[in-house]
Amino acid sequence: MRSDNVTKGVQQAPHRSLFNALGYTKEELDRPLVGIVSSYNEIVPGHMNLDKIVEAVKMGVSMAGGTPIVFPAIAVCDGIAMGHTGMKYSLVTRDLICDSTECMALAHQFDALVMVPNCDKNVPGLLMAAARINVPTVFVSGGPMLAGHVKGKKTSLSSMFEAVGAYAAGTMSAEDVEEYENKACPTCGSCSGMYTANSMNCLTEAIGMGLKGSGTIPAVYSERLKLAKHAGMKVMELLEKNIRPRDIMNEKAFINAMTVDMALGCSTNTMLHLPAIAHEAGVELNLDMANDISARTPNLCHLAPAGPTYMEDLNEAGGVYAVMNELNKKGLLYTDMITATGKTVAENIEGCVNKNPEVIRPIDNPYSETGGIAVLKGNLAPDSGVVKRSAVVPEMMVHEGPARVFDCEEDAIAAIKGGKIVAGDVVVIRYEGPKGGPGMREMLNPTSAIAGMGLGSSVALITDGRFSGASRGASIGHVSPEAAVGGPIALVEEGDIIKIDIPNNSLNVDISEEEMAKRRAKWQPREPKITTGYLARYANLVTSGNTGAILKNRLDS
Repeated sequence: MRSDNVTKGVQQAPHRSLFNALGYTKEELDRPLVGIVSSYNEIVPGHMNLDKIVEAVKMGVSMAGGTPIVFPAIAVCDGIAMGHTGMKYSLVTRDLICDSTECMALAHQFDALVMVPNCDKNVPGLLMAAARINVPTVFVSGGPMLAGHVKGKKTSLSSMFEAVGAYAAGTMSAEDVEEYENKACPTCGSCSGMYTANSMNCLTEAIGMGLKGSGTIPAVYSERLKLAKHAGMKVMELLEKNIRPRDIMNEKAFINAMTVDMALGCSTNTMLHLPAIAHEAGVELNLDMANDISARTPNLCHLAPAGPTYMEDLNEAGGVYAVMNELNKKGLLYTDMITATGKTVAENIEGCVNKNPEVIRPIDNPYSETGGIAVLKGNLAPDSGVVKRSAVVPEMMVHEGPARVFDCEEDAIAAIKGGKIVAGDVVVIRYEGPKGGPGMREMLNPTSAIAGMGLGSSVALITDGRFSGASRGASIGHVSPEAAVGGPIALVEEGDIIKIDIPNNSLNVDISEEEMAKRRAKWQPREPKITTGYLARYANLVTSGNTGAILKNRLDS
């Protein structure tokens, strides 16, 4: 056991004296030490219940013969951080979470780990850490929020942001906005649509690192506490069998995850996180694969914001395993790999039927024959741009219009809410990429303002930043290379005609190569927006969005 390095032998007597100071008994130190990574805090709604989840995991570990020991991971609430400088600190926490978990796990020589994340960057950050540390590991999330109810309709956080846009357009009263404010987010849990947190929790099941229901059982259900106990018990089985994250997260598992991603219609942020997790697992995953997988994978779900169904509906319909079972009817998954259940994918999904064809479309009656995400390329995005195709209205799948260029999110929002953006425009927000932001802010405020102003079916938005999973419409993010390193998005001028063709995966600005070369010759790098602290260090180390915005490492250079 790895923990023998701190619990066994005379040389470890000083170590044991410190365990004695913590109140651990000899009997506890004779058992495997299982680290439980708790993302609990009192600022993130999806994390306020994690103390209960952690207690249940501890009970499960103890029941199965291990000694559970809790240590923390930080978390940022993307919704609270949205629309101001706080959003610069969202994506960057992914690497802090990974690094700090590595430090804690290896410094204290844990034999196994149970990861308890829930929102946004915690899930990918801890998946990255699991791959890096590579001791037997199980994930159990805190679960999704129940949908809100306003005027007889289900709602979620995206409804709330769009209500603000509707108020700015004069189509909603302050009283109605207040009703949304009080009812849109009614419980603890990750926000109730297929946003980034729920996307990554569902893909944790698909990739094989979470137990059935980890991505979909609502946070307030007692069933989630039972799941947490089983996760604690299961990690002891994985330890006994020596099944490790890199045994589970191989190339086939990542292809499975991308396939399920396309079927579910997940957040575009998965196109940042899956390559970063794969990198830690020693698997090469490039975005060119996404379109190949999308071409053969039907989109089966239209969860909010793409449609009127929510995570609780997906759970009742059979959850992620039911989606996987539908996909397997056409042989779209690899089913022979081992997972954190101790069983293969085939064994996991056997008998997991689709209980509601309105929530999970049958494989022979999909929303579309192609997947929920598309990667676009062209002279505006030579490396890539990413769009949630399943949340784009049909009339915006192909669009051509004049560029309205803004060098930061705040200027774009002012123009949108000021009525300066009109039908047909293409809003370009640049210098918001991983380096330029720094931190690659999410653009939920501008996309929600566009929708709230009634322009969602006539205005596109393009950025080297990224989008919340709550964004909908022709919102193309992750444009690479980004403006801060001289990518073509930095060379776009007001009024240039932008051509978007999502079915053909293309994104272009209608200027000649000669004109592009002239503009490039004149372009000068901008002074960094932030020159001190963690963000300055992050900007210096981070790579492009198309590589997953991973941090440069001398070993990788």
